[in-house]
Amino acid sequence: MNKVVLAGGTGFIGEYFKKRFIEQGYEVIIISRQSSYISWNDTPGIKKAIENAEIVINLAGRSVNCRYTDSNKKEIMESRLITTNILGSAIQGCDNPPCLWINSSTATIYRHAEDRPMTEETGDIGTGFSVDVAKKWEEVFFGFDLPKTRQITLRIAIVLGKNGGVLGPYRNLVKFGLGGIQGSGKQKFSWIHVEDLFQIIQFLKDRDNLKGVFNCSAPEPLANEELMRLLRLNMNRSFGLPLPKWMLEMGAALIRTETELILKSRWVIPERLEKEGYRFKYATLEKTLKDILLES
Repeated sequence: MNKVVLAGGTGFIGEYFKKRFIEQGYEVIIISRQSSYISWNDTPGIKKAIENAEIVINLAGRSVNCRYTDSNKKEIMESRLITTNILGSAIQGCDNPPCLWINSSTATIYRHAEDRPMTEETGDIGTGFSVDVAKKWEEVFFGFDLPKTRQITLRIAIVLGKNGGVLGPYRNLVKFGLGGIQGSGKQKFSWIHVEDLFQIIQFLKDRDNLKGVFNCSAPEPLANEELMRLLRLNMNRSFGLPLPKWMLEMGAALIRTETELILKSRWVIPERLEKEGYRFKYATLEKTLKDILLES
């Protein structure tokens, strides 16, 4: 039985991946802070788990859905860098290391973009705390010299699915009549269906000539105003009040989060994946919403 190691595999994406890998006949081993799994402090256990694994996928990292206080910033940064260092060191120590190590990154690494799309080759790296996290995360990952292990980092856009992701708050806004535009409504919304994220990993696993950075985002980003229109349409709501930036700032402070999650324009295109021949199952938000909202 082939073995896959999911590091930080207890969240929405990890649970989905676990289910899908098991369906394919894999043995799935999870590393997590939760007590029922291999602990991040268990160095021998991590090395044993990774030894002879086909793939290691690192999804670990504290949620960024919080206020960017100094203590939260420290946790967000360290939760990514420390876990990546632990995995890289464990792989270095393996007699039979995995063929492929996939590490998460984020599409937020690119600047706020309303003028043109960001690709792996031509995208402009942004500034600010979230960008700093992504840059240092990737630096640590690619800092390991692993001649027997292909290394791929996925710059992942907002992940959507039936049992998680960010649609919950958006749907609540629509439900309570606040489903108009947020801010200017011009900021781009880049997303990916969780099933496409899983299929991308399968695609990259089978293409042993591929390594480096890949944008993981559906090929047709759209503006916030179109996102909200589609949500209203799918939820049978004809009208939604807009939320200006000042109101969003007040609301974010009350619920202890940051407006960056809504107001930053993420215009990210999966250029490398499409050039290599990957075809998205959920290429449009219309199809994605119909799948997610069908049984929700």
